Amino acid sequence: MSSPISPDPVTEWRPEYLPAYLSNGLIGLRIGHIPLLSGVMMVSGFEGLDPESRVEAFARAPYPLAGNLRVGRARLSDPGRAVLKEQRYDFSCGELHTRLGFEGDGVRADLDVINLCSRTQPTITLQEVKVTVDHDCEVTMTSGVNARDVPGGWAHNDPGALDTDMSWPDGPYYWESFGKLSNLGIAVRTQLCGVDQFDRQFDPSGPDQIVTHYTFEARAGVPYRVRRYVSAVPKPMHSQSHLEAQRLLEAAYLRGFDSLRADNHAAWDWLWQGRVVLEGAPARWQAFADAAFYYLHSSVNGSSPSSSSVFGLAYWPNYHYYRGHQMWDLETFALPPLLLTQPEAAAGLLRFRKERLPAAIESSRVAGYRGAKYPWESSLRDGSEATPTGTFGAATEHHVSTDVAIAFARYVHATGDLDFATREAWPVMTAVAEWIESRSRWSTRGFEIQQVIGIAETGHLVNNSAFVNMSAAVALRETIAMAHLLNLPVPPQWEEMADQLVIPSDPRTRVIQNHDDYDPSEEQGATPEAPAGLFPLCYEAGTNTERRTFEYYLNFADQYAGQPMLSAMLGVYAARLGDRARALELFEKGYGQFVVDPYTITLEYSPTVFPDHPHAGPFTANLGGFLTSCLYGLTGLQLREGEPAAWFDRQITLPDGWDAIHVDRLWAHTKPMSLHAVQGDDRGHLVPSRMNAPRD
Repeated sequence: MSSPISPDPVTEWRPEYLPAYLSNGLIGLRIGHIPLLSGVMMVSGFEGLDPESRVEAFARAPYPLAGNLRVGRARLSDPGRAVLKEQRYDFSCGELHTRLGFEGDGVRADLDVINLCSRTQPTITLQEVKVTVDHDCEVTMTSGVNARDVPGGWAHNDPGALDTDMSWPDGPYYWESFGKLSNLGIAVRTQLCGVDQFDRQFDPSGPDQIVTHYTFEARAGVPYRVRRYVSAVPKPMHSQSHLEAQRLLEAAYLRGFDSLRADNHAAWDWLWQGRVVLEGAPARWQAFADAAFYYLHSSVNGSSPSSSSVFGLAYWPNYHYYRGHQMWDLETFALPPLLLTQPEAAAGLLRFRKERLPAAIESSRVAGYRGAKYPWESSLRDGSEATPTGTFGAATEHHVSTDVAIAFARYVHATGDLDFATREAWPVMTAVAEWIESRSRWSTRGFEIQQVIGIAETGHLVNNSAFVNMSAAVALRETIAMAHLLNLPVPPQWEEMADQLVIPSDPRTRVIQNHDDYDPSEEQGATPEAPAGLFPLCYEAGTNTERRTFEYYLNFADQYAGQPMLSAMLGVYAARLGDRARALELFEKGYGQFVVDPYTITLEYSPTVFPDHPHAGPFTANLGGFLTSCLYGLTGLQLREGEPAAWFDRQITLPDGWDAIHVDRLWAHTKPMSLHAVQGDDRGHLVPSRMNAPRD
């Protein structure tokens, strides 16, 4: 297996660049080009009040990898002292390497900084700062936790208080979110290597920073290292999060920096066996696929107490308008690749929904319906609706529940896990089916779902949104199939509803319309909602209707491309019509133009089409949508009941110049399988993988 393509090293930082994003699915870091001076941290499950809207939202955490360097009277933080030589992001192992130059008072220092988030110890992040000077001199290396401008406050008292322990100044610290909805335990341990005699001093520096200084006499040409271990534990993982952070930190320290780093390399080697290889495609496209794979898998972890968000665990101050909420994007666009490449993480995302089923049932009840109505924007804590007031999504975006139910069904198809089907999937799917039944109304046309808003999110209510009704039909059919699999009864009317849900179509052309009275010239009329019901939802409309629907909406593809989510699917729609050149063109407009330097980050909006939008990324729906297009849309793979060999039923048409799509190891019914889909073949194939050794 060849190595993934990492971004080119950065030697000159530009103001428009987004900082590097490192994560293991529990901890998320944004690290600046001078890692000791700028960065932010998010932790899965750590929730507070959004300072602006006052709704429940993700909470920023203090940055635990801050630091400084003093040589003589000069400090790294002095303006103009630090010079970036190179920052290199290694996707193969999730490490960020930064080389800096520093001009002190007559002394030049070189700094090498390594940052990583451990995949094997998910509460742990590591940093090594190596310093070499060109003259003998006194050096002070500083490590700290920086809470400047972070909403919230320290909940422990002064050093030595009862809620710390004897290892102060390393913690454990106890941070409380803004609004006091949650708390976060942070424990830090630092280790100076390369010198035996040094002075170690603790400096609280007020409420914003907690720092430790190491001062020593440095010799020219001799490297000195400060290694930092950080453990961060949110309250949902332990009632005394700061003490648990300390315990896990001690375990990591005993394991050792080098061993933890090697473990992390091995974990990434294991994940990269699921690399999506685009044979024949230019290296640029393979780099896009590798970056999408990397950022998606970085942002999820089976150990996380919460789900991921549309930006993973990435935060930067110029955007946070989704507030870390869980939305339908994850189930529809991000989950499908994970079902095949990292099913334990997919199970974690779904457990988030199952554990918050009571809130979805209550949400349905207070709205006057039965069953479960999952929120448009889910809070992290209990899954309640967290959409800010003054918006329409919570009241009208009624496909979230059906998207969730479909995701549970497809996990069972992918894994064959009947225990999960019984304990986790069945309660959710039946509750959603009950909601569909209570939300639908019978008319002479069939069962209708009226007064909703579809994917286009225009703010104008419509009747019988194609995507909403198609997803409801798919969810009902999956629930009925699950009942047969588990030998459980279902109300007979569910099958009737699945067959008679109104799917609006043009009576002359039989093209599925986005909704009743659809007009392509309306606001957001180019949105391919109906095609999205065909893929990725996989509503079965018949070959002729599918083809005519794809043909019709591709007339508006150039008008739509550049918007979030469905743009990444446009190339699939052209490929299913057999148009390889158009498929390549639409993948470029619908995905390639979203990816920006220097770290191959996929933005929410194409900067080519929307140059005034903030650069917000990595946007999980887009990069997950691209991987879903590659793994499912282009290969014809469709998860369904039965053996994996029966998951393919389409001829393979790939974008122009792409010869095949290959994956060394996917998981199908818990077995390692290789995927190969060759341009022009009747169908794709799954065969036993040679990479079937168990992970240590």
